[in-house]
Amino acid sequence: MPPHGLFAGMQWRIAPAPFRLGQSTAREIEALGRILLQFYRAVNLLYRKSVAGKLPAWVAHWLDLGKPPQLIAWQRAAVFKQDLPRVIRPDLLITAEGLRCTELDSVPGGMGLTGWLNQTYAALDAGSPAAPVLGGAEGMLRGFASLFGDAPHVHVIVSDEAATYRPEMQWLAEQLGPRFAVHDASFSTFRTGDAVYRFFELFDLPNVPAAQQIMMQAQQGDIRVTPPFKPIFEEKMLFALLWNRHLQGFWRLELGDGFFARLRKLMPYTWLVDPSPMPPHAAIPELNLTDWQQLKSLSQKERELILKVSGFSERAWGARGVFLGSDLSHEAWARAVDAALTEFSRSPRVLQRFHKPALVETSWYDFTRNAAVPVRGRARLCPYYFVTGEGDSAQARLGGVLATVVPADKKIVHGMSDAVLAPCSA
Repeated sequence: MPPHGLFAGMQWRIAPAPFRLGQSTAREIEALGRILLQFYRAVNLLYRKSVAGKLPAWVAHWLDLGKPPQLIAWQRAAVFKQDLPRVIRPDLLITAEGLRCTELDSVPGGMGLTGWLNQTYAALDAGSPAAPVLGGAEGMLRGFASLFGDAPHVHVIVSDEAATYRPEMQWLAEQLGPRFAVHDASFSTFRTGDAVYRFFELFDLPNVPAAQQIMMQAQQGDIRVTPPFKPIFEEKMLFALLWNRHLQGFWRLELGDGFFARLRKLMPYTWLVDPSPMPPHAAIPELNLTDWQQLKSLSQKERELILKVSGFSERAWGARGVFLGSDLSHEAWARAVDAALTEFSRSPRVLQRFHKPALVETSWYDFTRNAAVPVRGRARLCPYYFVTGEGDSAQARLGGVLATVVPADKKIVHGMSDAVLAPCSA
């Protein structure tokens, strides 16, 4: 391990070998980057057309809920009109029906960790060229470095909220040389031509003293910032917009029928929990409820649903604001629904169909017993796509894939001390 570690205060189980994927799954993941990039382009256009009155105003209204006026103004600034996140990381569950994407992350942790894992396991696996790690030994490093063009200096700004990930970003910067440096949230000494990687969520802006300086210099064209100050890309309600019947024509036009169908297969049916009154004859699609209050009365069997904070909240990452209906008592589920309804205007929630992860086989190494321990668990795959180029010529390239395998009795798959973390190979 690197001397200063990779995740501050976190541990995981070590896999003796990469997590093996079938060839068809590996090909699907390789191809997914260009589809998600096109989805982000379409999201950007959807928001701008809604603001301009060329598409329904409720789209921008939903996406702006709970955001401070200055952040909305930054998001709408003409100078950032075409800016998209340059790192795209979906969370993919392996289910019996295939891969399912539970959310997209444009400010993802795990880049340095995955880079180190790819390097380490590629060296250990050098004698098995038939199963190289996806992205290759240097894919994460090359991918991250490619985001910043010819900027003479790249400043990675890590907030205190994201401090868990500071060691892995320091490792990444050290591998890439003196052009890259990691700073805390107060650093603001930027020179013309520099690039900034924003490693903090936008809800955390009040705790980032350098934020105003970064935005001012970015608006003036002095520096380049990624991901952009656009909270639309940190909202899980994008899945609900993809499934909204009013917008089907837009999505088909901007994505094409093929990409549209593939995304709807990949992304679970999602609703925005909007408590606005409905006409007496109306019903929420798929659920056949006539009022969100009725969500509380569903039986435990009917609650194979995930309720989670959409974005712009300290509870919107790390599984903090995620509730699996079938895993809760009636009283706990009712409290979660009530919170979703009462807090809609400042912190909207989404409801998502739960697709149970399938059981997979892997192993981890027990250093106390000096032996590999087989385990059946449930897996999440996190591919990292790095976007290079501008406009329509931009491309999303796969840098690596991180597998997280948790014990079979865990209902929600996320990083934890008894999870096995490993790079993926085909």
